[in-house]
Amino acid sequence: MAQGREGAAEPVDPSLPIGPQIHQWLRLAVITGHLAPGARVSEADLALAHGVSRQPVREAFIKLAEEGLVEVRPQRGTFVSRISLRAVEDARFMREAIEADLARALAQAVYPAMVVELRRQLARQTALSGSDPHAFTALDDLFHRTIAVAAGREGAWRVLEGLKAQMDRVRYITARRFPLDELMAQHAAIVEAIAARDPDAAEESVRRHLRRILQHLPIIRSDAPDLFRE
Repeated sequence: MAQGREGAAEPVDPSLPIGPQIHQWLRLAVITGHLAPGARVSEADLALAHGVSRQPVREAFIKLAEEGLVEVRPQRGTFVSRISLRAVEDARFMREAIEADLARALAQAVYPAMVVELRRQLARQTALSGSDPHAFTALDDLFHRTIAVAAGREGAWRVLEGLKAQMDRVRYITARRFPLDELMAQHAAIVEAIAARDPDAAEESVRRHLRRILQHLPIIRSDAPDLFRE
């Protein structure tokens, strides 16, 4: 069995396609930093650990390579890719463009139950702040996805999910290294602007929030240049 980020075994469900399961486990392991940039991943070892043939592992590697999360080096093996600065910046740019419009749309058509749900999520984030960066980052994703779904654009969020893998790698690093109070305050500002039915404030709050990573990226890169390429 492969090991999860906390060391627990990650079993393969034989009733489901094997390749996608291995792909999802490896993808999460790379994004959360459990598999560090530059680490070698062995097709044979993973197949043995999961008790499967090498074919589904090979399929998972192909998908991860397409996402820029691993790179295959002929005669040397497969390695976890270093974080692409350009991909991080591109993903942040696209998220800001799309999510600012989503928040604006929701502020124009908000309903009370949605505000209650977003505030409930803020309370969960506050309860976790500093104690579990991985769980907090998952709640962060849920918060943004909830806004997209409430605005009637779940498809837009699915597109963003497929594009933001490199940005997510940096988000997990920042969640471990920087205080989360500022991030939660920005979430609260987004919710209050939506609740007040103020589309301009909702849009600006999202833009300010998603530009936060630009402040941390140079610091992380300076402290740990081996994690990055370009």
